[in-house]
Amino acid sequence: MSKITVKDGTEIYYKDWGTGQPIVFHHGWPLSGDDWDAQMMFFLGQGFRVIAHDRRGHGRSSQVSGGHDMDTYAADVAELTQALDLRDAIHVGHSTGGGEVIHYVAKHGKGRVAKAVLISAVPPIMVQSQNNPDGVPMAIFDDIREGTAFNRAQFYEDITLPFYGYNREGAKISQGIRDNWWRQGMMGGVKAHYDGVKAFSETDFKEDLKSVDIPVLVLHGEDDQIVPFHNSAAKSIKLLKNGKLISYPGFPHGMPTTEAATINRDLLAFFKS
Repeated sequence: MSKITVKDGTEIYYKDWGTGQPIVFHHGWPLSGDDWDAQMMFFLGQGFRVIAHDRRGHGRSSQVSGGHDMDTYAADVAELTQALDLRDAIHVGHSTGGGEVIHYVAKHGKGRVAKAVLISAVPPIMVQSQNNPDGVPMAIFDDIREGTAFNRAQFYEDITLPFYGYNREGAKISQGIRDNWWRQGMMGGVKAHYDGVKAFSETDFKEDLKSVDIPVLVLHGEDDQIVPFHNSAAKSIKLLKNGKLISYPGFPHGMPTTEAATINRDLLAFFKS
């Protein structure tokens, strides 16, 4: 397996296929690089070099006890991009991975990144506060922590329903997609997943969004039950210097999988623009 060892000794697993302009895919919580299968295959066929890593504590990377915060996530990505000597790269992040992308680009990406994409992404900040009154209440994240720490196998089964919009009337449910989400989640370490809830819900990305001047595409489903559109993409686009927003009526949080044809088409148009 392809791995690098970062400064604190953590092994980061990655896939690196093809040649051409590199696209780096950043997965959501609590998944792995496998969540990008539909994009990896499509863009490989379009002549791009496609790379997806497993975040520390997730998938096939080390199940370490520490470093489960956005600063460390972004630093791990910086070490990976340096090890692979990636230039003129496009970074694409889904959900938590979208936060990782904008934080990496802002802190480490200068001179290496051409464009970025935030899909169903957590920025600017998820949790409700006095400064973010329409955010998601902390009690919701406490429930996620409780389910993850002490009932992970069943909790991960249940969360696939709102994640993919399979709890909506008339939804065509794919058991294989649900099983694959569960498989990816259970591959990772429970400590990393528990700590990751704080990282994706409480990190404030507003200054990152403001500081980035490369082109950024923001894609979000208007029926996202995990990262509500009004508290995320609708706010992020106002902070970006060079941003473009596409929202999709009825699309769920997991739209890169359930609506891959549409998402891949819009990504390709942005990459070639």
